[in-house]
Amino acid sequence: MKVSYSLSKRFLFSILAMPFFMIHSVSSLNLTNEYLNHKCLLDQGKYNSGSEYEDNLNRLFRKVSSDAYAVIGFTHTSIGTSTPDFLTITLQCRGDSIGSKCHTCADSAISEFRKRCPKNKGGIIWYDQCFLYVTTIKEEIPIKTNYENIFSMYNSNNVRGDVHFFAKRVMDFLSELTLKVEKTIKGVHVILYAAGEKKLGKNKLYAMVQCIQLTLDCKSCLEWSIKELFKNSDIKQGARVLGTNCGVRYELYPFLRS
Repeated sequence: MKVSYSLSKRFLFSILAMPFFMIHSVSSLNLTNEYLNHKCLLDQGKYNSGSEYEDNLNRLFRKVSSDAYAVIGFTHTSIGTSTPDFLTITLQCRGDSIGSKCHTCADSAISEFRKRCPKNKGGIIWYDQCFLYVTTIKEEIPIKTNYENIFSMYNSNNVRGDVHFFAKRVMDFLSELTLKVEKTIKGVHVILYAAGEKKLGKNKLYAMVQCIQLTLDCKSCLEWSIKELFKNSDIKQGARVLGTNCGVRYELYPFLRS
């Protein structure tokens, strides 16, 4: 059973802890790599065919498709010395989707980026298992959180019963995972990712949090995103907030690889 989502903006909501809730169960496993969303950065302009910018873009796309970053599922690479030919590409794969899965997602993102943002110098595209960010703007490292390029997605199924208590438990669990993020290590590389599951009545809650490796304020980005999940009193069985610096998600079914 595939759970459908709709993009939406959420508004004001306060969390109240209450004693008991019932949830409609969703047991299906969703390990897809579906396209989620994209944004063409129109203010960064267009490039011409045969230009140096196009050559630089193609060179970086080839680099992103290489094996250099497979072990950590992340790459941040730049080319060019000044405008109008400078650009940076960031690719972040989901913490459970490194190696060959990361390459597959990267290739899909590059191909779809070309179709959805043709000739655009900048743009972002999100998939289930990765996102690709192309920009002409030089950013200092570590990178400050960009709160403009963030969106939310919600499971279509409502929580039945005590929704406020449910929301409180989800927020608490995501906050627990946030504290574990910087302790997750892959070899010599720190992976800013944490995921887990927790018993929730007769159900299980599955959740993950992740930041890009160069972010300056991972914890602040995640805390902001967790609050963003519950700005609406219409609490859903699953939701996620995605951006270019961090992302959070929870569901009542497993959506990650073990």
